[in-house]
Formats: sequence, structure tokens, C-alpha cells
Amino acid sequence: MSLPLDRLGRRLHDLRISVTDRCNFRCPYCMPAEIYGARYRFLPRPELLRFEEIERLARLFVAHGVEKIRITGGEPLLRHDLPTLVAHLAAIPGLRDLTLTTNGVLLAAQARALADAGLQRVTVSLDSHDEKVFRRMSGRDVGPAVVLEGIEAAARAGLRPIKINCVVQRGVNDHTLVELARRFHGSGHILRFIEFMDVGTLNHWDLSQVVPAREIIERIDAALPLVPREANYPGEVARRYAYRDGGGEIGVIASVSQPFCGGCTRARLTIEGRLVTCLFAAGGVDLRGPLRSGASDEALSMLIETTWRDRRDRYSEERADLTDATGHVAARDKIEMYQVGG
Repeated sequence: MSLPLDRLGRRLHDLRISVTDRCNFRCPYCMPAEIYGARYRFLPRPELLRFEEIERLARLFVAHGVEKIRITGGEPLLRHDLPTLVAHLAAIPGLRDLTLTTNGVLLAAQARALADAGLQRVTVSLDSHDEKVFRRMSGRDVGPAVVLEGIEAAARAGLRPIKINCVVQRGVNDHTLVELARRFHGSGHILRFIEFMDVGTLNHWDLSQVVPAREIIERIDAALPLVPREANYPGEVARRYAYRDGGGEIGVIASVSQPFCGGCTRARLTIEGRLVTCLFAAGGVDLRGPLRSGASDEALSMLIETTWRDRRDRYSEERADLTDATGHVAARDKIEMYQVGG
């Protein structure tokens, strides 16, 4: 099968699968507690893709060139019996990389089972290891110690290299970046700083809250000198830097200041089975409906291929034209982050 290219010549290589819309955090930039409180109604279980449906679609995506699958949420470790799904995905011929993104709270208890099922790596979100800042950004009365415990449990289980994602928001956690870098320097884990993005519609984003990649690197370099490294593969989103003293590496994801839409090879499968071709999309193509209506693999495969071939998304490159002089981006409909898994 020839691999489909979208209208900008980009191939399909990565698939992110969201397995739940629920989360045990209430991060203000994703699921603010004032909206997602005790009365909020998440999707009922019958509306979520079943494991066998996810596996079937994943096999079709791999046939179209996907080599890497990332399991996301919400918080994916809240999905019951997740190792069963991992085992089925790990058995798909042609899949080279199977990983998962988590906030780490439940990771210590599940790391070994996930590794035994075939999970290869994990990425853990940790916006700060400062107690006060962490509690503010997680929206919960829990400290970073439980996340650090999860990271170490994942390392013992062999889920390496572990990547640690830090969303950087000016005036909120940017003053803790250097200390976070020191915390993981020499650990073998890869710390990645992510520019604060206007994902979804709830985080009241404006440009003044963004700490650009250049500034992040300058701050870290002043304390722990860095040298640039080459990308691991075409389309890698993080710009890589190694510590000059051999203490490992960090990455910076600069979606705002240095957009990388031209090399984007990612598709996303939402919890209710929509194929989304951009993190900032307003909607997606329904795969669950045809799947549950008895569509053949050939029909589903054609739907995936035509959707990808019609893709022309490059929102991050267009953002500048949508941002006014005060730093606010023009309002538009977008899927919320917890639905597409970041």
C-alpha cells in the first residue's frame, strides 16, 4: 500500500489515541475546576470506543503508515484494565513505538503491569516540582512527590527513556524552570519544556503568557550549559539540547514561537472515535458511527485515507495572523485538550 500524503505533502506517522475524558487533575489550562466540577457530566461509557474497536482502528492506521502510537486522555490510567488494551496494541505488526502520556499520580501502581503488557515508554506531565506551584497548576491538593514516585517506578519497570513534560506559563511556573532542570540533570530522564499554547477554548490564552523557547533555553543554558542536538527523526516536535557536561538532554516544544506545522505527521483518535488531524481543530471525522454500523475494514480504511489526503491544517503557522496587538487570539471553535490528548 502506498502511504497517503496530505495536501502539504506530509505523511501519516503518529497516532494519538485518547481513551478517557476523565482526569484526576483540574489544571487551569486544560480542565479548570470551576467548569469541570462534581456536577459535570463526562461521556457515558457506551459512547467511548471499546478496546476491540480501538485495536481494529489502530491496525488500519498502522497499515497507512503509522509507526508510533501514544495513549492519552484525559488521564489514561483512569481507564479500567488499560494493560489489556496495551497488550493488543503492542501485538500489531509494524508498530514500532507504543507509549503513554500521564500525569503520573497512578503510575507507581500501574507501571509494572503496563510494561509487562508491552508498553515501551511513558511521558509524565510535571509542570513544577515546587509544592505551591504544583498544587496551583494541578488544581488539586496533592504534591509532586507522588508524581516523582511514579517516575521512579516507571524507570524500574523499564519504561525508558522517560520524558517529562513541563508546560511553561509566564508568571505562574517560569521561575521554577532552572530548578526543575537541576532536579533531572544526570537522571537519564528527558525534560521537555512546552510553550503555553491556545489549545481548546478554556485557558484564556494570550501571547503575554508565553515564554518563548529562545528565552527558556537561555535561562537553562546560563545555569547548565547546553549544546544543540540533531532531531531523532523527521517531524520530531521537540528541539533537542544536550548538557555540555554529559548530564543528559532537554527538549523545547515551540509551537507558538517556532511553529512546526510543515513537518506534522500526527493524527488523533478521540474518545468517541473521531479522527482529528490537528490539535487545534474544531472537529473531526466520525469513525465510530461507520464502525458500529458494520463498515468493512476496506471502507474504514478508505475513510481514514481520504481524510488524511484532504488535510491542510497548519494552525500554529496561521496563529500570528489571528493574534491582535494585545496578544489575544481571535475566537474560534476548537476541541478541548482533554478530548484529543494534547
